[in-house]
Amino acid sequence: MIQAKQALLQTLQATVAQLAPDAGFTPAFESPKQAAHGDFAITAAMQLARGLKRNPRELAAELVAALNAQPAFQRWVEALEIAGPGFINLKLKPAARQAVVGEVLAAGDAFGRQQAIGRKLMVEFVSANPTGPLHIGHGRNAALGDSICRLYEAQGWQVQREFYYNDAGVQIANLALSVQARLQGHKPGDAEWPDAAYNGEYIADIAADFLAKKTVHADDREFTASGDIGDLEGIRQFAVAYLRHEQDLDLRAFGVRFDHYFLESSLYTDRKVDATIERLNASGKTYEQDGALWLRSTDYGDDKDRVMRKSDGTYTYFLPDVAYHVDKWQRGFEKAIIVLGYDHHGSLARVRAGLQAVGVGIPQGWPDYALYKMITVMKGGEEVKLSKRAGGYVTLRDLIDWTSRDAVRFFLVSRKADTEFVFDIDLALKANNDNPVFYVQYAHARICSVLAEHVQRGGISVAEGAAPDLALLTAPSEQALMLKLAAYPDVVSAAAAGMAPHDIAFYLRDVAAAFHSYYDAERFLVDDPALARARMALLAATRQVLRNALDLLGVSAPEAMAREAAAPEAAA
Repeated sequence: MIQAKQALLQTLQATVAQLAPDAGFTPAFESPKQAAHGDFAITAAMQLARGLKRNPRELAAELVAALNAQPAFQRWVEALEIAGPGFINLKLKPAARQAVVGEVLAAGDAFGRQQAIGRKLMVEFVSANPTGPLHIGHGRNAALGDSICRLYEAQGWQVQREFYYNDAGVQIANLALSVQARLQGHKPGDAEWPDAAYNGEYIADIAADFLAKKTVHADDREFTASGDIGDLEGIRQFAVAYLRHEQDLDLRAFGVRFDHYFLESSLYTDRKVDATIERLNASGKTYEQDGALWLRSTDYGDDKDRVMRKSDGTYTYFLPDVAYHVDKWQRGFEKAIIVLGYDHHGSLARVRAGLQAVGVGIPQGWPDYALYKMITVMKGGEEVKLSKRAGGYVTLRDLIDWTSRDAVRFFLVSRKADTEFVFDIDLALKANNDNPVFYVQYAHARICSVLAEHVQRGGISVAEGAAPDLALLTAPSEQALMLKLAAYPDVVSAAAAGMAPHDIAFYLRDVAAAFHSYYDAERFLVDDPALARARMALLAATRQVLRNALDLLGVSAPEAMAREAAAPEAAA
């Protein structure tokens, strides 16, 4: 069907070009509001009517007549019907839908993926300062960022995953003082405990390992403790390495990796902040006021000018952010995406303003941002707020331990990122259709079971023997399922463009629903070997698409699963 759709779109474009040569029309099919209206809707007549000063229904009739004369439409289209003010509903011949089965099986893991396009993208995500365990917000960030990476890789982009963190700021200084206080025998609640200290149990663990002179290894650093409780700098470096190692363990458990770690301190040691100040001063967009250095960011659409260097000589966070993004651009990333909590929304305009003012050729609107809102965790109908290990919040590791990696990853991208989300632990543990990740994974496992039983009964596996007769796949539930499978490449492309992995989660549930309906409506292990083989091919194609889509979310595709209540076996 992919081939058929492409041929039909090309023909539509050529036909419209003959009717309206100067229209600049981009061909597209839309989904009808009701499935009974057809497989695709064409809105070209309505789009072109005003410019051509034509009645849209009359234009639609002319377009239908021209399309019906084209070989591609004669081959793949069963009917073109005009509806309403000028819609054209297109109904495919069964052969067009059936073709997708062979296309999926031929492409395998590559179905829905594009060839390399030679373009570079950096996705910066998680970027948690090493001051404590990763919390559930970091988990949503990680799930969203990694899925965006996978989506763009599927579109042929060369993607780099980057983790940016502050290794030397005020928060890190408070971390070092917290560990030192533990080393001195103090604990939260004591009079000697620092007001800004971190209170989680992990601080005691860091102190114990520092005193034992242990060596810690993280993906981007290694440090051996001196054991000297007066060595505040050593405590700081050990604590940072210790927590970076903990973050690495959490992210590995979550199935997330990074290609590069970038330290905020390097922006100063490599004089990149100084170079940014020099460029901004040279641009004529800065001025001194009240002893501070300001950027005229209002010249670039910001709501007010921004301070870059305070009157005490220290820099605001805004300036190193600009320097960091300049560095990204100079490393050759034509596209950059940053995943941030929604509370950072106010910083976007000022950073983009700074990047325009710095004058290094960065286009307007660069970089892109994917913003997400925080999560409420519920268990037993009550909100869960505390973690003994973290001392005040639910950690990513807590969620994984309480449920599973698959459940956490699927749930955290199952809604639009900029909407609030309730993570229901009880729901994530259910082994029934109420649990969306179980519902999808069970569809995959169910297919594996049927395919295995087919072979056990003496049937030929889909990968062997002659090509199946796909023309036998005529049942309504088969037609509906094949139409869903054919939509996959376009769904992936749109999800990447919109930085919207939730679209993949929605699509997976739709495919699973179409399969389960098919399972309930038809028998697969039938006496007719040709029909059985054709249905096994459709099941194998469905399994492949489910597997490919689940992989985009970092979720596994199990071949067997337990279930709370036995499912009907009528289809077998």
